[in-house]
This record gives sequence, C-alpha cells and structure tokens, in this order.
Amino acid sequence: MTGYERIRAAIAGEWPDRVPVMLHNFMMAAREAGIPMAEFRRNPQALARAFIESAERYGVDGILVDVDTATLAGAVGVPVDFPEDAPARVAGARLGDLAEVAELEPPRVADYWGVQVWVEGVRLLRNHFGDELFLRGNCDQAPYSLASAMRSLEAWMLDLTDPHLHEAAHRLLEYCLEASRQFLELVAAAGAHMLSNGDSPAGPELVSPRIYRQFALPYEKRLVDEAHRLGLPYFLHICGRTDPILEDMILTGADGLELDHKTDARRAHALLKDRAVFIGNLDPSAVLAYGTPAVVEAETRRLVELFADTPRFILNAGCAIAPETPAENIRAMIRAARQFSRG
Repeated sequence: MTGYERIRAAIAGEWPDRVPVMLHNFMMAAREAGIPMAEFRRNPQALARAFIESAERYGVDGILVDVDTATLAGAVGVPVDFPEDAPARVAGARLGDLAEVAELEPPRVADYWGVQVWVEGVRLLRNHFGDELFLRGNCDQAPYSLASAMRSLEAWMLDLTDPHLHEAAHRLLEYCLEASRQFLELVAAAGAHMLSNGDSPAGPELVSPRIYRQFALPYEKRLVDEAHRLGLPYFLHICGRTDPILEDMILTGADGLELDHKTDARRAHALLKDRAVFIGNLDPSAVLAYGTPAVVEAETRRLVELFADTPRFILNAGCAIAPETPAENIRAMIRAARQFSRG
C-alpha cells in the first residue's frame, strides 16, 4: 500500500498493511532543511521543500501542512509578531470591546499573504506527491480559538461569563466561522486530501466542558459539515487533557481526533475505536525531544499495542514536534511502528 492508501484505509475503518505515520513536525522540518521560520512562513517553495525532504528522510505516510497558530488571526486584522526562527504569535487584540463585532467587515482571508503562502504550499506538495502520500491541510484555528485571538484570551474568557454578552459572542463566532470556512475551501481547492483545525483554547485546561459545549462544539461541528460538503474527511485537534470532553468531540462528526499526550489513551481507545480515528499521542517533549531512542521505542510499542484491535489509528505526536528533536528519535518511533503488521 502507498502512504495515501494506508491513511485513507484507517479513516474508512479498513485495515492498512501497517501502522500509518503522519508527523506534526513543521518546525522540525524547517530546522532540518536549514530554513528559518521567517522564510518558511513567507516562501511557499521553501515550505514545500522542507516537508518534501522530511517526508523522504523518514518515510512517513502523510504530511501535515502547518505553519503556526496565528495565520487566520493575521488575516482578520489581529496584531501578530513574526520571530525570525519561531512560529508567529498573536501580539494584541483586534477588538477592544465585544460590541465592536458589529463594525467588522466580512472576512476575506484569501487576500492575506500568510494564507496565500499556506495554500500555495499545499498545491506544490500535492503536485509533487500526487496520491502517493496523504496530504492533511491544517486550516489553522477553529472559530472559538480565533475569537479568543481577536478579543485576547483573557477578555474572551471574561466575556463568556456574562450572559448579557452571549449574543454578541455568538456574532463574533459566526464571523470567525466564516473566516475558518473560507480557509477550508481554499486548502481543499489546493489539493489537500483532508482538512483539520485546532481549537486548544476551548479545551478543559482553560474552560469548563459547559463552555466548550455552548461556544466551541457547535462551530466545530459546522466546520466538519463544511469539510464533508467539500468531499473531504476532517480531523480536530485540542491540546491538553481532553478526557472530560472526548465524547463531545466525537459528536462533532470529525473523522479523527488528534489528541495530546495528557489525554488518557486508554479512555480514548475505548471511545474512538469504532467511531473515529485516534491520531497521536506520544509526548512531543519528554519522549520525542528529550527521551532516548529506547524510551521512544517503548512508548511507541505501548501505544501501538493499545490500538492493535482497531484500524482507526494513525501514529503521531500529540502536538507539534519541537525543532530540536533528534532525528534518531523520529527513526526509533517509526521503526517501532513498522514492526507491527495490521489486520
């Protein structure tokens, strides 16, 4: 089977010939290619070269195209800082007051240079690999996360404690949904085999499951519906310990969940094995970046054995892999996974 066929089989609940591997490794890929993040985020040819070299170096089955977590924020006017050799980061709020949402012009994310680079990078990668490797186009932030960037995380969390502001909060979420939806459409048209978003500020490490269900889940579900309307599967990522909302995340209809190492893999296995793909969830820091190859192999075997009874599994880190991660640790991870045949 090709890498594309392995991941496609896992999504369909069919047995691939071996454990599929897709790395969340954009920072490491850029570092190994000698490309500073300042060039990676502005040069689609450099972005594509980094992912191509990484995919061929490690023999993975799919590529997760990611750049940072501030591209959509920049596209809707949020101040963004662009470090020379680190991902971009939000540097301030766009809205000083939630009432200002009424003054927003409709989003046009295709006009933003960062979105254009991301989309062109996806197109170049699809042209290079065709249907040999599976191309996951991550579409930056889901509506809740984007809203938190537009207001600032602290102000947004305070807004949601006031019932009088909930109507305005939903208006902002609708605006952010449209921005996210436009990005999905652009990445789909560029040739991605699947789409995804991150929504980590909506997770239980920051807000209650009640807030998640009221202000994040309905908009995540609509993104899933949009991806499916475009004819593509969809993955959802939330950092941290997601155990309290795992069943809710499944209700979005997402084809797979990319879950952090803090989430109980056994609970996730029990809930997902017959319903959605589990993507993850090796610790990108303690295990992959700072562990020994022996530790990486042991943790990989533990995870692969746990999911040995279901085809709905893709091996990955639970979140973005650090740029300083040793190459021998990535090879140890993949070597351990390759020891297991499937089906």
